[in-house]
Amino acid sequence: MRFNYKFIVQLGYVFACLQFINFSHAKPSDSWSSDVIGVKVQHLDASFWLNKVEDGESILMNQQQILAHNRNLFENNAYVNDPLALPDSLTKQELLDVVNKASSIPTSNRYYQDGTQLTNEDYAEYQEMMNLAQIKSTNEVKFGLVVKRSSLRRFPTDDRVVNDGMDKDLDRFQESGVFPGEAAAVLHSSKDNQWLLVQVYNYIAWMKSADIAIGSKSEVKNYITNPSFLLVSGSKVQTNFVPNRPLISEVDLDMGTRLPLVDYSEVPNQLYAQNPYASHVVWLPTRTDKGHLQLEKALIARNKDVQLGYLPFTKTNLVKQAFKFLGERYGWGHDYNGRDCTGFVGEIYRSFGILMPRNSGDQGSSNYGIDTRFSKTKASVKNKLSVINEMQIGDLIYIPGHVMMYIGQDNTDNKLPQPYVIHDVKGLAYYDQQGEFYRGTLNGVSVTPLLPLRASEEQSYLDLIYNIKRIR
Repeated sequence: MRFNYKFIVQLGYVFACLQFINFSHAKPSDSWSSDVIGVKVQHLDASFWLNKVEDGESILMNQQQILAHNRNLFENNAYVNDPLALPDSLTKQELLDVVNKASSIPTSNRYYQDGTQLTNEDYAEYQEMMNLAQIKSTNEVKFGLVVKRSSLRRFPTDDRVVNDGMDKDLDRFQESGVFPGEAAAVLHSSKDNQWLLVQVYNYIAWMKSADIAIGSKSEVKNYITNPSFLLVSGSKVQTNFVPNRPLISEVDLDMGTRLPLVDYSEVPNQLYAQNPYASHVVWLPTRTDKGHLQLEKALIARNKDVQLGYLPFTKTNLVKQAFKFLGERYGWGHDYNGRDCTGFVGEIYRSFGILMPRNSGDQGSSNYGIDTRFSKTKASVKNKLSVINEMQIGDLIYIPGHVMMYIGQDNTDNKLPQPYVIHDVKGLAYYDQQGEFYRGTLNGVSVTPLLPLRASEEQSYLDLIYNIKRIR
């Protein structure tokens, strides 16, 4: 059953949205309630949405098609680059251009956590740490593997800064995150050698030197292209505990991480005083005292949410993967050991082997998959609603600064069906039953209806949608 968009348009989408919503917050029992508009407790159960999926097990893209998708990104998308394709050296001007672009000084004011505004002198100190004076006429590019979950930063510092009036959770020096086993090109070192400027497949920024191990390009390539690998399909798993071996013990592994399997011929009957038969044995990259790459055997218990190879790319698996993050706290740029809206959809799609640009604007503006774009001035509500009416599970909905994933339609209190999304989001705003503007918070991975959400009193999410992308 589909909602009648012609009826919505005739009445005006604001009033139609109000009609759809479960303002009474009806619930199966008196023990559950929420200020999240249009949501009942059953909406928070993946099985509720899985029961609605048609052709849930049909393969949307096979691995050959996914490889072609990734190859197209590497060849044609400015925001996705193969770090191993970089040359073995960069000229002084080439490296200066990269460093200055990655670590550009913000055009708007920034403030420390205590409210002190950053000054030109503060930025001069960060630039001094960037070690620009030591850039040579020819600069060697090194290659390595990430050995632990780490942050990518605009400058080589842990200092947290925010925009004027913004939530202090949103550290504007935090750019993204990287995970064990990811390949990186190492371009430059900070003055104190505690930070490295790296390029991973979808970002260039500074990360701590202790979180990456340097190897040869061939070692790194063989590691990431090994066809026999274990995939982390859960939101987060850990390697087994190993006494006195901190580099391989209880290492955090996020969804989409792939680690090569150790060949059975190399697996002993005892490993770290444990019989490994009930675990998967993988090669984990570690860092020697001198910063060199060393692969170590690590155990991941078979009861963990992992699997051999990538997950089949199906509608059913899209829903299952998304709901594994439900309730996780929002983390700007993978801060707080979590992720943000693009990290959320990126990790879901990486569990199928599908790569995407890092930021929502780069994803929404890029031409890959099937894009349905809307002009700011010419796109009518009717046109948007007709496209929304035809969305498929997993379609990505873009508004400025945010992305959501469509999971299906449902009706509330026997009203007309409406679209629902799952997304990693900070704010919550809508007009209540009395027409009053309500502003709350979500600050995590959340299930919500799409149409009643507001970016402000003047603009709805529907107003702001500029692209709906289907990865095919």
